Amino acid sequence: MTGERRGQVFVVGMNEFQRDQLETVTHADQMDFHQLLPPEVVTRPEHRFADLLERAREQLDEVGGSVDAIVAHWDFPTSVLARVLGRERGLPVPPLETVVACEHKHWSRLEQRASVPEVTPAFAGFDPFDDDALSGIDLDYPFWIKPVKSHSSQLGFRTESARDFREALAEIRERIRAFGDPFNEVLGMVELPEQIAADSGNCCIAEQIISGDQATVEGAMSKGEFAVHGVIDSPKDEHGRHFSRYEYPATSMPEQVQDRMIDASERYLRHIGYDNAAWNIEFMYDEHDDRLWLVEANPRISQSHSELFVKVDGMSNHEVALDVAFGRPPRLPHRRGDFTVAAKCFLWTEEMDDGIVRRVPSDDEVARVVERFPGTHVRIAVEVGDRLSELADQSSYRYDIGTLFIGAQSRDELVEAYGTCREMLPFEIDPVSLPAR
Repeated sequence: MTGERRGQVFVVGMNEFQRDQLETVTHADQMDFHQLLPPEVVTRPEHRFADLLERAREQLDEVGGSVDAIVAHWDFPTSVLARVLGRERGLPVPPLETVVACEHKHWSRLEQRASVPEVTPAFAGFDPFDDDALSGIDLDYPFWIKPVKSHSSQLGFRTESARDFREALAEIRERIRAFGDPFNEVLGMVELPEQIAADSGNCCIAEQIISGDQATVEGAMSKGEFAVHGVIDSPKDEHGRHFSRYEYPATSMPEQVQDRMIDASERYLRHIGYDNAAWNIEFMYDEHDDRLWLVEANPRISQSHSELFVKVDGMSNHEVALDVAFGRPPRLPHRRGDFTVAAKCFLWTEEMDDGIVRRVPSDDEVARVVERFPGTHVRIAVEVGDRLSELADQSSYRYDIGTLFIGAQSRDELVEAYGTCREMLPFEIDPVSLPAR
């Protein structure tokens, strides 16, 4: 950036928390940050992609002047919107086919099998509206089934029998089109491989169940140059069933395993031709068998990681996305933050049991948490009177009721702070056994 004019940066679905994180990037004082479509619009599935695209175009035109960068940190439709709009405005963006290939779970697995077969689980695509779909899945029970496009693990089911499969299909058939129909609009915009149908947005994939410690590599491709700016752990709770937090920097895996993750990431991205954008790729490592698995590839920075980089490195990962947009070599400061380790910590319900929220932490209770653990950010995701089963954007196996961003000087200190924060932030949820009135 120079002092001649202010850079105009548009962030799809930006909220106030992310706006604050953008103030940490280099030359933030020389840029204007604009929200491009509100978050409640781009994170809800009921909107036609064409309508979102036209609305975003109109907003860019209304602002007027230059469009220097369009940043994405959410999944579809945000990731695709940013690339289509960027291409129209002459910005450096990856080929749209490579973005869609990452977003389409079956297409991505096909490309992974072609480029990094040693880390690709067994899988099979299928049509959930085919009454004979199970006969085409050559996987041993148990296995996962999920749509090729969904959000936050929605409609993902562990399947242990033909009965489980049939029951899951009934729910999938009822709800899959919410994301599948808009995704089909995008599939019509790109050239598809022979194995991927133009209407496959409402299809599913069955996958081998994998196990182990999970971590995410985050980086960027810029003008053909591959770079990594961080590796983030995803520790599970004490029961080993759900993620308890995202923790940075990663310490759960040996350095040589992290090197294997990075190598597989580069080979996959170069194979599909991904360039001129940030990315993050999730892996799972089975220490017992020394087996590394690729979980999924995401064509964007992770908004879940942004505050972690601020706390540890002193700057948000938006810096990398902006470097690529402005034609600079992507970089991030190293360990210049206020904390040695940081985490996004989840407040989940223990099970998927329905209930009515009767109490949430008060403003005073939240303030006491922040006073005791400076730098902590608390997000309460529910309100009194909410029914858990009616909350938006929930997974198929637990309810999200809150989030904490915590920094500490050691991992032990962080884990202790997380436990204390949970005790200081009480929720009360009444179980529900009868239909809501």
